[in-house]
Parts: sequence; structure tokens; C-alpha cells
Amino acid sequence: MPTFTVDGLPLHYRDVGLGPAVLLLHAFPLHGGAFDAQVNALSSRYRFIVPDIRGFGQSKPGEGPTRMSRIAEDALALLDALNIDRAVVGGVSMGGYAAMALLREDAGRVAGLVLMNTQCTADDDAGKARREASALEALEKGVDPLIQALLPKLIAEGPSSSVGQQVEALMRAASREGIAAAQRGMALRPDSKDILARYAGPALVVVGEKDPITPLEKAKQLVDLITGARLEVIPGAAHLANQEQPERVNAVLDSFLSSL
Repeated sequence: MPTFTVDGLPLHYRDVGLGPAVLLLHAFPLHGGAFDAQVNALSSRYRFIVPDIRGFGQSKPGEGPTRMSRIAEDALALLDALNIDRAVVGGVSMGGYAAMALLREDAGRVAGLVLMNTQCTADDDAGKARREASALEALEKGVDPLIQALLPKLIAEGPSSSVGQQVEALMRAASREGIAAAQRGMALRPDSKDILARYAGPALVVVGEKDPITPLEKAKQLVDLITGARLEVIPGAAHLANQEQPERVNAVLDSFLSSL
């Protein structure tokens, strides 16, 4: 797995396939392997750029909170390193927050926007407090408490299903420092309604029918903000639709990408 370096920090990524560039940003607390089903199915038609966000997978954590703007800056540096001027930018959950941050950083680089199981609003005070408590718990006890609390909400079929076991394996690759830094970074994210309302490009919004974390009303809010955005509800999926129902999501994603 190749690396690129930002401020002395080596970050891992995959660059797979031929065709228009598609940058995919993964959910918390997973890594780029969460997009294996999309890369494996569609890389004959599209070039997928899939980084491990700092602190996850094979990428080391940096200093301080992993702000969404920091993830966006890392992603833009990766596109620069690969000499890619514009890409479709997609993200799941935290990756969606980072995709919106990238849109704020440099909308001219965004050829299309894919927001999966995410939301545009900032955390309230209670949400920020929960993230700080989770950060402290991860630093003290590692990933196990997070898996116990979060995994049942991520997968409609439950943690013991084959998909649940795959997601747990992805979660276990996260460092405790990376988990804490990302929780604190998500707590600092701004409301993104303003940038979405100004975005004039094509957009796809995907949500799991059974998502308890960012449910359908959150997806509808995104669609209402982006002129001409397309909404797809994935039956039988919770918060990680692209992993729970990969064939359905692949078909939706392929349809959107081929229309650009």
C-alpha cells in the first residue's frame, strides 16, 4: 500500500482502476478497506483513490484533534501528489463530514459529491460531551468499549453477522489515539448547510433505510439544500449501507458516476 507524506506524517492510500477519479473517505472508526466492495466491482470503469484517514488503518495519527478540515487538506494533498485536478468526492458518515469540508476548502476540485449516511449539522453540546467521553475512554481502554457501544448501530443484521464481523475487524485496526483525535475533531466540525446550499454541482445522497445514527430525515435535509441532488434509500441497511448492501449501493453509485 503506497504512502504520501503531509507535514512529515506518512499516510496510506490505494489508487485502483482506470477512468474518472473518485476519492472515497471512510467512516469512523474504519479504514479504506470499508470500500472494498465498491473498488472491486467498479474499478474497471473508475479510478478509486481511497486513503486511510490519519489514525486509522495503516495511517498514523497526527498531533491534536483530527479536524474535518485536516482530513480535507490531506485528501487535497493526495490529489496533488497524484496530479489529479478534479475528482468526484464521496464519504460515509465521518467521511461525509470530511467531503463537505473539502467542498468548503476548494469546491473547484469537486466534480461531483457523494454523501452516504451522513449529516450536515454540527454537534450540540450534549453530542460534544459524548464525543469527549468516548475519546477519554478510548485512550484509557482501547477500542473494545467503542465496538460494544457503536457496532450494533452500524449494522442492521447485528454484530454477529458476517458483515458485522467484517466491520469489527476494520474497527480493530484503529489506534486509540486515532479514535480520540477523530472524536474530538468531529466535535469541532462546523455546520455545513451554507456550503451545501452554494454547491452547484451534481450530488448523490445515500441513506440506509434503518440508519439510527443519521436517519432518513438527515438525508432529506441534505437533498433539500443541494439543488438537483439525487436521494437513494437503501432497503435493509443501517449506517454502513455500502458494506451491508454493496450490490444495491454499487448500482446506485455506478448510475450516478456514469451520468457525469
